Amino acid sequence: MKTTRLLQLAAGLLAATALALPARAEREITLGLVAKSQGNPVFQAARVGAEDAAKALGKQHGLKIKIDWRTPNEEDAQKQAEAIEQLVLAGAEGIAVSCTDANKLTATIDRAVENGVPVATFDSDAPASKRFVTYGVDDIECGRQTMAELAKVMHGQGIVAILAGNQTAPNLQKRVQGAREEAKKHPGITIRDVYYHKETPQDSAAKVEQVMQANPDITGWAMIGGWPLFTENALKWAPGTVQCVSVDALPAQLAYIRSGHVPVLLAQQCYQWGYRSVEHLINKIVLKKDPVAVVDVSALVPVTKDTVDAFAKNWDTWLPKR
Repeated sequence: MKTTRLLQLAAGLLAATALALPARAEREITLGLVAKSQGNPVFQAARVGAEDAAKALGKQHGLKIKIDWRTPNEEDAQKQAEAIEQLVLAGAEGIAVSCTDANKLTATIDRAVENGVPVATFDSDAPASKRFVTYGVDDIECGRQTMAELAKVMHGQGIVAILAGNQTAPNLQKRVQGAREEAKKHPGITIRDVYYHKETPQDSAAKVEQVMQANPDITGWAMIGGWPLFTENALKWAPGTVQCVSVDALPAQLAYIRSGHVPVLLAQQCYQWGYRSVEHLINKIVLKKDPVAVVDVSALVPVTKDTVDAFAKNWDTWLPKR
């Protein structure tokens, strides 16, 4: 009886002790997200994707995942490098970055990895760095697809300009390469030139207008990024007189499909840039699981007049709530 009583007392004491102890805290993980620029809606969508992934994966794995957004207001590789260094010093356990200039960021990425912080890239890669995975479109194929769609709506004939954004961005260089390669398959298509510019709606729209004034015989635009279409009334020609195919399908761009100025948009899965990057980082940090392949390729989604209304509904959840 005494033994039984002692066991009961011991059990009661253990239960009381357990109640007195604080609940085990969730593990907190901070992940850095460094996009190219604050104002570009594709990166706003990536941020929402990352935040959504943090919530979903946090719940799934019993974690508290914080996304530390450290993106410069405008494209600036030096500021991106500084942001990566600051994230490492602040204790981030993983970082995802879209590289404005791979050459300038490679050493910084390598130092982060050497300090035990895994780095993923999205949208724009630094292939010579020690990043463990990159997520985004196959950029050469993206350029090819843009030019192929343009050649189709131009019926294989005409003079084409390529709008190409930042000349130092590795992803855009590859897209130009792909567009040039595809153009060679269409003897009736002539590329007038490749036009670079600062990646803002205003600068890119001004570049298009300037080029058209100097080259009124241009009958097609292959836009390997949709920068000018992020603003209203960027295309000054009457619908159908100049053909245009553009990468991305942001809300502002969809108006150009509806107006007839742009027959095809090729949507990048920019929401997934953030979501998949967080998935890869949590797999690496928490599950100790490497990706199946270093290059994780996402497909482009064609948007036309027939599909524009259905596609537009995605943006109700992809953009930050005001």
